[in-house]
Order: sequence, then C-alpha cells, then structure tokens
Amino acid sequence: MKVSVVIPAYNEERLLASSLESIKAAMQAFDRAGWESELIVCDNNSTDRTAEIAAAAGAKVVFEPLNQIGRARNAGAAHATGDWLLFVDADSHPNLPLLEDVVTAIRSGRCLAGGATVAIEGGNLPMRVLIAWWNVLSRVTRWAAGSFIFCDAEAFRAAGGFSEAFYFAEEIDLFRRLKKLARRERKQIVILHRHPLLTSARKAHLYGPRDLLRFYAMVIRTGGRSLRTREGSFFWYDGRR
Repeated sequence: MKVSVVIPAYNEERLLASSLESIKAAMQAFDRAGWESELIVCDNNSTDRTAEIAAAAGAKVVFEPLNQIGRARNAGAAHATGDWLLFVDADSHPNLPLLEDVVTAIRSGRCLAGGATVAIEGGNLPMRVLIAWWNVLSRVTRWAAGSFIFCDAEAFRAAGGFSEAFYFAEEIDLFRRLKKLARRERKQIVILHRHPLLTSARKAHLYGPRDLLRFYAMVIRTGGRSLRTREGSFFWYDGRR
C-alpha cells in the first residue's frame, strides 16, 4: 500500500514550512502501518519562495501555471503513484491520530473516500460559528472539506478528479460524484471526527463579516454561478495572504 499526500500551494511561504513539518510528522502513521508514502507539493504559479521551501522539506515539487485550486490538486494527483491520495491544504496541520484514523478507514476495506471535521486556530466568532455549522453539514451530507480529503486513487480518476469549472466548492462537486460511485461499489464515504484537522484562521483576520456576507450574497444572487469565476471566489483568489 502506498499513500500520496498532495498539497496545493500558492504563495504560501509564510505557512508552508510549519504545515509540512506537521504533515511529515503525521505521516509516521503510514510508516507504522508498513505502508509507503510520498509528499507532493503543487506550486500553483507562486511568486514567492513556496517551491523552494517545499523542495527543502523533501517534497516532490510539481507546477501548475493556472492559479486555481482544483487544477493544482489535479496536477499533484497526476504525478502521484500511490494507491490512495490524501489532499491537505498548505495552511493545515493534521496530527498523527488523525492519519492513524485514515489508516483504520482504509484498512477496513469498506471506505472509498473521506474527509475530516475542521478546527481553526483562533478566529473570530463568525468564523467559529461558520466552522461549527460546516462540521455538522459535512457529517450529515458526507461532503469533505477541501482542506483534507482522502480517496482511493482509482476511484478519484474514475470520478474525473476535481472539476476545473469551479473556483470554489470543487470538493462538494467531487463528493457528489464519489458518493454515486460508492453506492455502485457498495463502499462508504466517511467523515472522521475524533481528531479534527487544525487549520489556519487567517481568513478571519484578512476578511470581516461584511466580506463574508458579500460572498454569500453573490452566491445566492447568481444561483451559484459565481463559484465558477475567480472574481466570485475572491476569498481564495484576491491574493491576500
């Protein structure tokens, strides 16, 4: 068994080194299981030291010129050689117990794909409420947050990978397709919750409640079409870091 850990990264020189340190420590779960693993960072057209930091940490660095997270994840997956893919965001810190739960889910033989609930480092009240709401929705709908997704590599490719039509919510689109595939193959989609993924609260510091309301108002007004544009997904693409 081999697991490929794929990290999309755009101008992440501030946070990437510490995230990679946490990810590499957590990947000991795969070593303890007797599995192989590899670490892949997709530099999504960064203008800072992202690629240099990734290489210094021992990651395989690949490049995607178009700044779009779905494309970056797909580019990383295209270079992966693992039986399973694990996508982790560059500002996130999975711990060893979380990846041990991933090992358990894979070893069960019943799991096709999954994710984890999320915890943020600090953050304001609106952000904490939003995260709590998302965690409930994630467990009920079995939609995984894009910051942490694990998937059978063959199933990922059979499902077509991440849609490159979306600039946001591409993980929900993927899991809609994965759930159909899981039903056909009599497998499960699991959302792990015993050890939530710790992720950065930087968006809570970079954006205020008005920005959040503006984003969701745009989604509602356009019937979701704004999720297919860079401008409509400004939370992720306006360059703030």
